[in-house]
Amino acid sequence: MEILIKIAQLVVCLSLLVIIHEFGHFMFAKLFKVRVEKFYLFFDPWFKLFSFKRGETEYGVGWLPLGGYVSLSGMIDESKGTDSFEAEPQPWEFRTKPAWQRLLIMAGGVMMNIVLACCIYIGMSYAWGDRYFDNKDLQWGYTFNALGHEIGFEDGDRILSLDGEPVGDIAKIYSTMVIEQVKRVEVLRGQDTVDVFIRADYTSQLLNSTDFMMPRMPFEVAEVSAEGGAAAAGMQAGDRVVAVDGVAMTTSDQVSATIAQSKGGNVALAVMRGGVCDTLNVAVSSEGMIGVYLKPFAEFVPVQTRDYTFWQAIPAGLKRTGKELSSYWSQIELMFKPKTEAYKSLGSFIAIGSIFPEQWDWMAFWRIAALLSVVFAVMNVLPIPGLDGGHMVFVLWEMITGRKPSDKVLEYAQMVGMVLLVALMIFAFGNDIRRFIL
Repeated sequence: MEILIKIAQLVVCLSLLVIIHEFGHFMFAKLFKVRVEKFYLFFDPWFKLFSFKRGETEYGVGWLPLGGYVSLSGMIDESKGTDSFEAEPQPWEFRTKPAWQRLLIMAGGVMMNIVLACCIYIGMSYAWGDRYFDNKDLQWGYTFNALGHEIGFEDGDRILSLDGEPVGDIAKIYSTMVIEQVKRVEVLRGQDTVDVFIRADYTSQLLNSTDFMMPRMPFEVAEVSAEGGAAAAGMQAGDRVVAVDGVAMTTSDQVSATIAQSKGGNVALAVMRGGVCDTLNVAVSSEGMIGVYLKPFAEFVPVQTRDYTFWQAIPAGLKRTGKELSSYWSQIELMFKPKTEAYKSLGSFIAIGSIFPEQWDWMAFWRIAALLSVVFAVMNVLPIPGLDGGHMVFVLWEMITGRKPSDKVLEYAQMVGMVLLVALMIFAFGNDIRRFIL
């Protein structure tokens, strides 16, 4: 059932984004009196799911969910070549319009995706405000994986700043390190302030190390399993472990790792209960477990909230859209730096679908929809033939030089662009399969 919910969210989200994007082209085409022959959600090679015609335009849904298209009279695109251009140019055709109008028609999709992202972020700011965990409230610091230790971090480090900039939202620390290629991290280690330097050659490893850092929290019991060693020893909900086998420790990663070292044996756990410390002799299973569920992170670190009035939500939503655009553009730049190996993180619809929650959550749905709308905008503005950015490059060339590329040049460029895009999709799909297998 969960996979069906994920698929449903993916289809609804992509349909919304594609329709809004293509509507941008459609709107400017109508504004400049260009005839729109087709408006399709998804592609329709060989056959279509359904269609109907209203006025001069055929509206429909294709079977291949890789995007959509608006077909304009007198324009070379993925749906037609130069064969239809043998007749005398007509005033309602795309090719007869001034360059500035053609530029706006091609930019309309990107513009509408940005407008959609702004609207969603404004709506989210008004409806839910900001909800986040503040880094300054995390008194136990972070635990790091092997890569983090190799770079120079130590478990328990409290992060103070990234390249001199103070950090706030815990969830953004790792992504900021990767995307902005942070070079210096200031941490509080015990009572000392220490600088940890991240060399440029670590970028590729960081990019693929999603478990790089995790916030620490106490080992405090939320529920005791009836069959585990904890229940047999008399452990109760609310107990907080403060030492294992006489060694003081306060965080769940320390306690769990130490308990796991005694698989199939017993450990002496010092627990605080109602202000009184008691020692329990607990049996450890062959998997290194004692049969308890820990309290969630949110019970130790308060959720910071900021609510907005409608008028306050507008600048907040616009600011968030700008940040997401800047962030994703930085990620695209990383893709073109071979040493970072960022291209290995490229994903297809499998990767996109995996980011949706297993239960329908409107807040999560709109957050992902806004982010993907930003992704659509940035990807489509890239100067690749076949994408809006490729068309815009040719129009800009014409506006600057006064020379219009020939129809054959546009047709061949379209063909090359489609080959590149298909190859890119195959590569992204291969990355998803590789991640699934490994």
